[in-house]
Amino acid sequence: MRLETGNSTQNSGDPIHTPPNHPRRPLSPTPSISFYSPTQSNLLGAPNRSEPKLSATKQTSMVHVTRHSDNIPLKRSETRKDPPFQALPRLEGRLKLVWIAILALSTTLPLPAQSQPSTETIQIDLTAPAHPLPHFWEQMFGSGRAILSLRDDYRRDLRDVKQATDFKYIRFHAIFHDEIGLYDEDATGKPIYNFSYVDQIYDGLLQNGVRPFVELSFMPRKLAAQPIEHVFWYHPIIAPPKDWNKWSDMITQFTQHLVARYGIDEVSQWYFEVWNEPNLDFWAGDPKEATYYRLYDTTARTIKAVNPRLRVGGPSTAQAAWVDRFIKHVVENNVPVDFVSTHVYGNDDAKNVLFTDESVPRTQMVCRAAAKVHDQVKASPRPDLPIFFTEYNASYKNEPDVTDGPFMGPWLADTIRQCDGLTQIMSYWAFSDVFEEQGVVKEPFYGGFGVIAEDGIPKPAFNAFKLLHELGDQRIALNSKDALVTRSADGTYVIAVWNLFLPEEKGESKNVTLELKGIVGNRHALVSRVDATHGSPLEAYTAMGHPADPTAAQIEKLRQVAQLPPPEKVQFRKGALNLVLPPQGLALVKVEAR
Repeated sequence: MRLETGNSTQNSGDPIHTPPNHPRRPLSPTPSISFYSPTQSNLLGAPNRSEPKLSATKQTSMVHVTRHSDNIPLKRSETRKDPPFQALPRLEGRLKLVWIAILALSTTLPLPAQSQPSTETIQIDLTAPAHPLPHFWEQMFGSGRAILSLRDDYRRDLRDVKQATDFKYIRFHAIFHDEIGLYDEDATGKPIYNFSYVDQIYDGLLQNGVRPFVELSFMPRKLAAQPIEHVFWYHPIIAPPKDWNKWSDMITQFTQHLVARYGIDEVSQWYFEVWNEPNLDFWAGDPKEATYYRLYDTTARTIKAVNPRLRVGGPSTAQAAWVDRFIKHVVENNVPVDFVSTHVYGNDDAKNVLFTDESVPRTQMVCRAAAKVHDQVKASPRPDLPIFFTEYNASYKNEPDVTDGPFMGPWLADTIRQCDGLTQIMSYWAFSDVFEEQGVVKEPFYGGFGVIAEDGIPKPAFNAFKLLHELGDQRIALNSKDALVTRSADGTYVIAVWNLFLPEEKGESKNVTLELKGIVGNRHALVSRVDATHGSPLEAYTAMGHPADPTAAQIEKLRQVAQLPPPEKVQFRKGALNLVLPPQGLALVKVEAR
């Protein structure tokens, strides 16, 4: 495809352009820049395109949490009304009687009719063609940086998400950060390696049934060409190495140690991803793309020299960028590559991701980006390369109505529907709010990325993942944008149906009739739900007054109300079942096998 950018023209899927100050991870011109100032507030207008990714803290100078009570209308008893006769002018005789009659009439006029729920009939042919549905959306999760994996609450949340989804891989930043203690130098500049924390980190993951998806980042301070820090709270170094041979030696020592400790049969099932989002402000090489390719080439060749069975890839870009040119580069230069990786968020800008001025809603952005990358890979010299979206979510900002709310249930289900067949793995960012990119978490519900909030409180997103894990491994063709129909190995039919609105929309309930073709007689089924009153702690949290530091009793209460209730036992009568879905409601229907 021919694209023009500025004064240059090229034949490529993605144009070469200078990356903008990304609203999630802004360019940081100096090491000493502070990450936040009150002038960056985005409470009253359009997004501040230079604001940082607000991830894990409630700033005292800026409100991050949308209080649900802020927009609750006054009750009738609370609205201001003057007594009717005090408001009347002093009138006598018949004129006063006229006023009284008018007031009486006004109180008896019928109110406008309430809007009725919309209706939808979904006809499901259980004999329709089916195709495999690998559970690509739950194979991997992201998390807070490497050192946090040593915490008890991190591992507790990991076990809960593992039990709900049986996910296989975990990805996090900063395994080379100085707080891990891997790399040091003596007085003469000779490298010193210490794998104590590395071992504890990876031992803990493996003991909990999860393998590392190793993001090779960031730069040890004594190995960095310059002490350029990212604005994150833990100040990772984002500069290239001062000595490329020392970088290569560190990668050699690191991978050799892993193979020696865990065995090549184990480590060959891991993945090694070179860096994180080098097209944004996580990489200070200049020019970004060319210097990243040098980093990738050096790293990939070094890893393969340790053992060719080890799997390596990139470019791990934000906004679904560089993939086509990255493949072209590695092919032309004979550089090893086993997969391509990139990121996208539902509220990424369409101009940066898709190079279009059209308005793409967050309900479509992720899979529009996945389709773009899929087409680029299939048109490349390596059309067989697996495609991994190693970060995705509905938002890169702290939006409580999005990532904390029931919106995530239907959003996730619809993302599965749209992205099926476009990618092998999508890694939801993140599995837990044990997360400190912008500091220590200061309240449970601030719009964090995790599916589990602080203190181990499940969010609706957690319960949505738990329900959608029950989808079968065969997807049956269906002409609907609001449902998925699957079949499990035991013959059970599992149907997901939802009522999705954008978070800023009020929405309305929907009456849904599922009509099954291909079954005879009545059939029993189980219905599970995630919505504002099923599997969500937010109403209870609001009733508590939004405590920033809930008591132990309040935390236990929130955990209890966040649990999914038992499924409803229902029956398809003559092949039909009626459901009422509230706005942002997700229902999972399991139809018994016969």
